Amino acid sequence: MAQKTIEELIQKQKLIESLVHRQNIPRQDLVESVVHRQHLAELRELLTQLDNAETASILDRLSEEDALLVWGQVDENRADDILCELSEDRRDMLATQGGPVETRSIINAFELSDGRLRQILITSTADLEGIRPIWIDLVDATKSDRLWIGEHFGLELPDPEDLTDLESSARFYVKDNGEIHLHSDFLLDQEGTSGNVPVALILYRDVLFSVRQEELPVFRLQRLRARIQSGWVTDGMDMLLDLYAVNAEYSADALEDIYAALGKVGKQVLSETMTDVEAARILAAIAEEEDLNGRIRRNLMDTRRAVTFLIRRKVLSSEQFNDAKQILRDIESLDGHTSFLFDKINFLMDATVGFININQNKIIKIFSVASVALLPPTLIASIYGMNFRKLPELDWQWGYPFALALMVISVAIPLLLFRRKGWLK
Repeated sequence: MAQKTIEELIQKQKLIESLVHRQNIPRQDLVESVVHRQHLAELRELLTQLDNAETASILDRLSEEDALLVWGQVDENRADDILCELSEDRRDMLATQGGPVETRSIINAFELSDGRLRQILITSTADLEGIRPIWIDLVDATKSDRLWIGEHFGLELPDPEDLTDLESSARFYVKDNGEIHLHSDFLLDQEGTSGNVPVALILYRDVLFSVRQEELPVFRLQRLRARIQSGWVTDGMDMLLDLYAVNAEYSADALEDIYAALGKVGKQVLSETMTDVEAARILAAIAEEEDLNGRIRRNLMDTRRAVTFLIRRKVLSSEQFNDAKQILRDIESLDGHTSFLFDKINFLMDATVGFININQNKIIKIFSVASVALLPPTLIASIYGMNFRKLPELDWQWGYPFALALMVISVAIPLLLFRRKGWLK
């Protein structure tokens, strides 16, 4: 019953959007936005009445497009529990491509229980008593939150927004007390937006601390796998390496999306005809994919430097060393794809600009043909306009019509020649 109601809401939204697009009404964008917000509010209200298992069952049965729409309205506090109930393919898709609403300041501690991560919401120091976490995750934490968490564990947690001011060479270091600091950028690729989000990662006394300003698909996916699969991680260093491994995997997924997007664009570019409006839209799409590809390349470079730093500092066990080497091999394999995509993007960009030039040349061609065709009648008009007395046509009764007919013939002859030569199409 709930699934039918949700599907009806989605279909109603699509139908109204289609009607609004087809009708030229005043303030069309405003009307569409109001209707869209109303339907999303109804959808959020309906989802609050369903338990986690029922919500997961509905998300599994919906199409990917509809599931992403519904997932975007799920309460952030329920997101991880719902993801645990989903099938593996749908879970990975929603964890990396979607994002629940109302992200706010959250501090979570994770400790191992029977080989799996157990998540504990932290609101005060009392919540930290009696637990042995291997990971403390701070999302959009305030300065006071960072202070009391740091005081409890005996370290100083930085503001991730300040990390962007650091030189690249200063973002990876080890303090005298054994703190390992890695300040990395993690990829955020969601529909309509992409970016590199700074994250502070500190490993101290086998506990990993991560500080960031917003939720990231890589962290959500890592939490889910460690909660569901036994033995996924064993300590804070394992967690740190796996975060970088998942980050490389997420970059690979983003590259696949670029391949798919450029494939659609390529079909349009290689079509026989293309208007200037279509070309402008295609150029915007290509530029967006180029920007994302650049961010992925930067993300991979940053991950490579962080993993190389860990190897160079000799803080990894033999098994962790092998895992780090595998991460570097994965990144190296992705470098070729980013280079290929840059070449493909440049080709599509040049081809699109070429179509624009062809369209402009057609316009210039019309003016060129018109100017050449009008030269003979202009010459004739100039001759007769001199009123030279020895021109017999000036005294003829039909002299004026004769001059007009002569000008028409002088226009027709070049046009016929152009058409015969194939220059006028």
